[in-house]
This record gives sequence, structure tokens and C-alpha cells, in this order.
Amino acid sequence: MKYLLLLVPCVLALLTPLYNSIDPVLFGLPFFYFYLLVLVPISSLFVYLAWKVER
Repeated sequence: MKYLLLLVPCVLALLTPLYNSIDPVLFGLPFFYFYLLVLVPISSLFVYLAWKVER
């Protein structure tokens, strides 16, 4: 179970065609950068959940 939780952020980061665009601009950032910036806290949340499942 914990490996599936750790796999989710990796898959989200590797789905480049999903977020490989500049066109929608959010808060002055192209969508590519905004997606990667949002992915950092999401990844840390999944790492925390995997740690809690392991304990």
C-alpha cells in the first residue's frame, strides 16, 4: 500500500503531456510551472501518508 502512495506523485510528474502547455496562465505563471509548484506539496502529502501507513 505504501508503494502505491509513493507511486502517485511519480506518475503525476511523468504525465508530461497532461501539463505541457503555456496557454492557461495562473497567477502570472504558465501552467507548466504552476503544476510543478503545486505538485511539490502534493508529493510531500503522499510521502507523509505512506509514512503513516507504514507505522
